[in-house]
Amino acid sequence: MARAIERIEQDIAALKEAIRAIATELQTAYASYLATLGLAVRKQLILASYHLCTQGYPENFLHLSLNQRQQLQQAIRKLGQLAAEQLLIYIKSEETGGDEGDEGDEGDEENVTSSSSVTLDKSIPEPLTPDTSNPIELATWQQKLEEVTQEILKKLSHDANLLLQKAGILPKKLPEPILAAAAAASEASSEVMPGPPNLLNLVIEIENEQQLEDSGLTQIMAINLRLGEIEFADVTLSSERRQIRNILVQLNKLGREYQKKHREKAIAEAEAAWRSSWFE
Repeated sequence: MARAIERIEQDIAALKEAIRAIATELQTAYASYLATLGLAVRKQLILASYHLCTQGYPENFLHLSLNQRQQLQQAIRKLGQLAAEQLLIYIKSEETGGDEGDEGDEGDEENVTSSSSVTLDKSIPEPLTPDTSNPIELATWQQKLEEVTQEILKKLSHDANLLLQKAGILPKKLPEPILAAAAAASEASSEVMPGPPNLLNLVIEIENEQQLEDSGLTQIMAINLRLGEIEFADVTLSSERRQIRNILVQLNKLGREYQKKHREKAIAEAEAAWRSSWFE
């Protein structure tokens, strides 16, 4: 029985080494993916803002002065930059480069009008440090990373819409609860939405706003960055997502074997304990 337990322990040790190797591969893949995602998010935020200002609310955009347009565009770029930095914070054991990027834009930020709140929520959870030989901890780390990524995109969409609202592009009386509910419904769908990507189209009733002819309703267009649409539009990003999925398949397989071996060990140890304490 002691030999059987020893063999099981050797199998578990070998599995731990294999899991550590997979963990390193997964963390490297996510670091690359999040860096690519940061670039894609900045690009898609600018494209969504362009469609919103030129096709959704062209009259409102034309009412802005040249200086106001430039300040709005600058603020949108700044939001995208901050989001790209935050996407990498969670996966790193230490924050690197974030402060330097902010310092380089201090002078520019002073020129942004008071209708532009160029700040993202800094309350991102501290990076987890999982035991890389434990598949359960790795799975928890991976799930939390995905949740944080979605939260950053949600916060970026919210702040971008607030920025556009304060600049006079979006309606001043846009009901945020309705916008949030519509965004949540759209996030629940994995399908790529028709029309320009990363934009939310609503038809609601708003008092004292320009209304659609004979309908008494107002059409609202707002930014709603969706991970599926961002990945769909970027070949590199979608390729890196597939790589992560393949690594997770390997990790899940090793994880099942890991749990099976621990179960075998517990049974073997219990049988040995029973025999050692049994007396006729």
